[in-house]
Amino acid sequence: MKKTILSTNKLCKSFSTGGIQQHVIVNLDLEIYEKDFTVIMGPSGAGKSTLLYALSGMDKASMGKINFGSQEIGNLTNDQLATFRRDNCGFVFQQPNLLDNMNILDNILINGLLVNKNRKAVSAKAQGLLEQLNLADTTWAKFPSQVSGGEAQRSAIARALINSPKILFADEPTGALNSHNGKAVLDVLTDVNNRGETIIMVTHDIKSARRGNRILYFQDGHIAGEINLGQYSPNDKERSAKLQAFLIEMGW
Repeated sequence: MKKTILSTNKLCKSFSTGGIQQHVIVNLDLEIYEKDFTVIMGPSGAGKSTLLYALSGMDKASMGKINFGSQEIGNLTNDQLATFRRDNCGFVFQQPNLLDNMNILDNILINGLLVNKNRKAVSAKAQGLLEQLNLADTTWAKFPSQVSGGEAQRSAIARALINSPKILFADEPTGALNSHNGKAVLDVLTDVNNRGETIIMVTHDIKSARRGNRILYFQDGHIAGEINLGQYSPNDKERSAKLQAFLIEMGW
């Protein structure tokens, strides 16, 4: 039986626009399982990123509960949430968001040193991650503007993993990449998941979504449906057909 790592109870998120309440998340009950690669899909404007930010504590819910293991994070202060995210979460966004005035290695080190003050140990771990992500040591001293989009995004993944997060959150991580670099990043995420990392990814891209084992379709503030595709295999010819059929059923 799978272990629940993150769950919500009657989760709600609303925004007020011009005096009108917009309900983006409505009474959501959801369980995220350890070691799963969970993908959140849905129509544009459905609130997929809003849901991701709420689940990670980057944005506070309007009502309801979010439980990370045995910890309820909804009542934490902003400072407590920052510590919680630092200790438990890794983030990868559409843009790498690397610091332009630091080289690739230092971009990762600065994040790691927030948790572990042993620079030698953090540096060794950072270099190990960069090697695992197939980033040659010739890129480590380069600045973000001097590397390709795919290399920058893989560096961002290394930064997200430096503190050994319990969950890796990814918001359209291939959205700004060409197909070659996008595939390289998806290969990295697949490998990270195969090594036991829990991933929650928001995407509108079918090629990206097929890497997940569990696909959730988010619409009208709730999960309208889900499908389990099993562990990803590049030779699984039926995988895309199953996903396409599911999305058509959902009204994609």
